[in-house]
Amino acid sequence: MTKPFRPRRSLLFVPAANARALEKSVSLAADALIYDLEDSAGPREKEDARERLATHLRSDGFAGERIVRINTLDTPWGLDDLRMAAKAGVDAVLLPKVETVETLRQAAETLTEAGAPDSVKLWAMIETPLGILDVGKLAAAGRDMRVTALMVGPYDIALSTGIDPGADRAELMPWIMQIMVAAKAYGMAVLDGPYANFRDQEGFAAECASGRRLGFDGKTLIHPSQIAGANAAYSPDPAAIAWAERIVETFAKPDNSDKGVLQIEGRMVERLHLKQSQKLLAMRDAIADRETAR
Repeated sequence: MTKPFRPRRSLLFVPAANARALEKSVSLAADALIYDLEDSAGPREKEDARERLATHLRSDGFAGERIVRINTLDTPWGLDDLRMAAKAGVDAVLLPKVETVETLRQAAETLTEAGAPDSVKLWAMIETPLGILDVGKLAAAGRDMRVTALMVGPYDIALSTGIDPGADRAELMPWIMQIMVAAKAYGMAVLDGPYANFRDQEGFAAECASGRRLGFDGKTLIHPSQIAGANAAYSPDPAAIAWAERIVETFAKPDNSDKGVLQIEGRMVERLHLKQSQKLLAMRDAIADRETAR
């Protein structure tokens, strides 16, 4: 059975330590919210942030995808964060700084022990040299441990390697593409890291466009002002939608039902293009459903 398509054009980090941010997040147009218990909460705030988030999740009413980023499992807070998320009815738990298969195994086993249904998935942030080196192994093992998405952490990668990426992120590209290929090889979503200067709309738009060309499914965000730009960048182009409809309609004709290649408007089109077109139209429909649900 084909899994329903979920748009992930825009994924906004929401600080769980900030009650006002949690309250405002309910009405935002992001496809997903990532409630953050890690970087945005200081050591003395973490337990209160967890309790505040648990209360919020019981009645928030957000119509999109809900993800909780927990603290790493080797901290005093990580396992308690994970157990809270397991009972909170969220769609996924985001594990930061994943480097070993054992981390994925421990997280998956903890979710199961805490009573989380199979629908609660794990997402893995790849943001350290060890995580990059073993990303293929992590993805291969992770698909049997609830893992359905990989996320690039560009700022932590830069910090841990000492590189100073330019605006085009050329210095990061070899590592970004390692993560990309690992995700694609094992059928996982792959999500781009955030753009820190939320006032630089031009630079943000350029990075979104680049990420779309690279094959990312969406962009993580640090400010609500970035939602509209990410949604626009990762939404299907109207011309591409029209062409996809033409391909699907042509292959659907009785005379073409068993053909592998067709000529449409002077272009050779294979069944590979039919599958791509069907996926694009599924994305269009899912985005329309998301807009209606708001």
